[in-house]
Amino acid sequence: MRVGGVEVDALSEDDVVAWVARELEAGRGGRIVTPNVDICRAAAADLALNDLVCSAELVVPDGMPLVWAARLRGTPLPQRVTGADLIWSLSRCAARHGWPVYLLGGPPGVARGAAAELAGRCPGLNVCGAHSPPYGFDATAEGRERVLREVAGARPLLVFVGLGFPKQDRLIADLRHELPETWFLGCGAAIGFAAGALARAPGWMRRAGLEWAFRLAVEPGRLARRYLVDDLPYAARLLGGSLAARVRSQRRP
Repeated sequence: MRVGGVEVDALSEDDVVAWVARELEAGRGGRIVTPNVDICRAAAADLALNDLVCSAELVVPDGMPLVWAARLRGTPLPQRVTGADLIWSLSRCAARHGWPVYLLGGPPGVARGAAAELAGRCPGLNVCGAHSPPYGFDATAEGRERVLREVAGARPLLVFVGLGFPKQDRLIADLRHELPETWFLGCGAAIGFAAGALARAPGWMRRAGLEWAFRLAVEPGRLARRYLVDDLPYAARLLGGSLAARVRSQRRP
């Protein structure tokens, strides 16, 4: 269904894990994008970014406003499905099947810290690589190619890329050509959460759709403009437009 200007799959977290498992067993790779309000806002303003999101094999809603908007339209989604949760559920699945996993992103040392945490809590997990590329690595063809070669050379079947949208998704699109049987998750801050380098909101705040408020309190300098100036008005328009669309559909004979 179309929500916030992007095509979203009506899948639960368990559905996503089962889908990826079936595809990996069949030797087919793919991309998972988890759009939130910020990603939808960017995709609405740029056709290339919209295509980058919508061309992924799986697109599931990370942001609660997308879930609310779908509900207001009368086409509810099963649940919010976040990269921060999928990094754990997919790792548990990978540990059961013996699939090698690669982590890419975060400040120096964070990817290795996340790898250690995931391996410790998912017995049998095979982490074939963990790398935090230096800031601006993609500013040159050489820096970008170095990272692409390093990931491709490890031959993972699952790759978690936490570099922020759209950087992570553009890199994943290139890696898909090198690793056609691999599944990729663009997971933003999930690697930092997994490593314990970033605090995640309590469960009740996540369920109430208030995770953004917690992150704003933790990182106000970095997130205030994005959340309050850019994303909040967009979210209000999204919800208002969804409600208006529902009312119009109910008035039709």
